[in-house]
Parts: sequence; structure tokens; C-alpha cells
Amino acid sequence: MDKTEVAVPDRANPKGFVAPAPNANDATLLSISAAERDTGLSKDVLRMWERRYRFPKPLRDKHDERIYPPDQVAKLRAIKRLMDRGFRPGKIIGLSLDDLNALGSAPTGGPTHDSKVEAILLLIRNHQLPELRQRLNQLLMRQGLQRFIFETVAPLTTAVGDAWVRGEFAVFEEHLYTEQIQSLLRNAIASAQTHNKPPRVLLTSFPTEQHKLGLLMVEAMLVVDGATCIPLGTEIPAPEIVRASAAHRADVVALSFSAAYPERQAGTGLRHLRAHLPREVDLWAGGACVRRLRKSIDGVVLVRSLEQIGTLVADWRAAHGEE
Repeated sequence: MDKTEVAVPDRANPKGFVAPAPNANDATLLSISAAERDTGLSKDVLRMWERRYRFPKPLRDKHDERIYPPDQVAKLRAIKRLMDRGFRPGKIIGLSLDDLNALGSAPTGGPTHDSKVEAILLLIRNHQLPELRQRLNQLLMRQGLQRFIFETVAPLTTAVGDAWVRGEFAVFEEHLYTEQIQSLLRNAIASAQTHNKPPRVLLTSFPTEQHKLGLLMVEAMLVVDGATCIPLGTEIPAPEIVRASAAHRADVVALSFSAAYPERQAGTGLRHLRAHLPREVDLWAGGACVRRLRKSIDGVVLVRSLEQIGTLVADWRAAHGEE
């Protein structure tokens, strides 16, 4: 056997062997880090699904490191996008790729997206970066920051993700879009953050949660309502969140959880964080993962949609005499 080939034991049939794995240098095989970038699913999630659901079923290279074939990566992408729409992974992970794609293409009761979104998708497909930047800036100026989030960023992000899953966008094109939106939102937030009124909201995510765009969208909504934001970025351990909350005298700690984050892990982490934060510090949690949580968590406000943020800020101010 060539040294670059590996025979992988079939764990369901320990006495036999599956066919030799493809050449470990084959460019179509992805390492776990590359699979994480390509699918938007963290390494921890990939490993957990492998144990819990027996999918994915990575091959192993000559160093016994996981490598993922293209068909498994394509299925993982499809699962990720369905999770973004509210599907639970355990309910769909056993479906074939064709069935997942069919489920993702099912009508949702309204138009897929409007002409404005279609025009921006075309700019991304055609790699017209200056025109893309100009169009997004024009929409931001015309709509204002809050409407821009609701009417452009939210539906456009969903449309880009769907196109990526269908293979209409390459990974670099999806990343390019995300970088443009993040850059635009950061500049808009910096320009709009002039009031610095209560509440003081510390924004972050737990380790392995890398979704920055969700946090930026929340920060933009808070800034429009005049709140003071303390963005820590992503992947901060709970003890450091507690320390940062005290150091910055935060009134609220807000965390974002993308669709790929495991619900059980999110619930456990939130309960642990709540137990270690002072009672007077509110804890808010939002994102696609939170929308899948079936039970409430004592002392934690579960934010089911961006539209809730304005109400939460107003309620906090009313409760603390800050109207």
C-alpha cells in the first residue's frame, strides 16, 4: 500500500475493512480546520455529531487526523443552513443530501427575496467589489441603521447562505460578503455611538462560537436605541466574561449563539454564567440556537428576534428609572 493511503476500519463491522481512503494529499479532502471554515460548524460540533449521530464519518490521514470527503462537507453545509432556519440537527442529520436540499428549497409562504437582494447577490456572483460596497453604502444611507439591519442585512445574509449551500457561491464569495457587511456595520456603529446612555451592555460569545456578524447586528440595534456597548468579540470563557462585566460595570451581558451551537451546551453555559454573575446584572441570550431552546432558563432573557431588543432596552430603563 502506498504510504499516503490509509485503510480505515469499519467501526460498524470491526472484523472487516472499508476500501482504502483516497490519497491523503487529495485536495478535495478537508482537514477538520478546513471543514470548520467551509461549513460554519465548529470542530467541537463536528466531533460531537460524530459520536452522537455517527455523522460525519471522517477518514483518517497517515497522521491519524480527521479528513472529510466532499460529499460529507456538502451534507454538513446543507444541515447548517437548515439549522439556521430552525431545524433541530437530530431530526435532519439522517436525511440524504438530496432530501436536505429539497427541504431547504421548500416554499416558506412568501417570496424568496426581493429585487434589492437579487441585485446584491448578482454583484457578489460577478465579483464586482466596488459596486457591492457602493450599493450597500447607499442602502445604509437611505434606510438608516435599524432599517438596514431588518430590511437588508438579515434577508441578504440568509440569501447568501442559501446560495452557498446550493453551490451557487464559493466559500470565498460568502466570506467576502460577510467581511463587507462587518466592515460597514463597524463603521456605522462607530459613527452612531454618541449617546452612551444606560444600559451598559457587554457583548460576546462563549468559546467555539465564532459568529461575529450576529453580535454586530445586535450591537447596531443597541446603538440605535442609545445604549452603551462594550464589545469583547467572540469566544470568551465564562470566568473572563464575569471579570469583564465587573471591570466595565456592565448592566447587561448579552451573548449570541449561532444555529450550529449545541442547545444543551448553550443551556449549561448560560446557567453556569448566571450563577456567577451578580444578581443586578441582566443576562440576555439570542441567536438561532436560542430560538430552538424549548425551556426557559431562570434569570436569563431569551431573545427570540432582533425586534425584541428595543423593547428590552425600554423595559430595562423603565425598571431602573432611566426613562
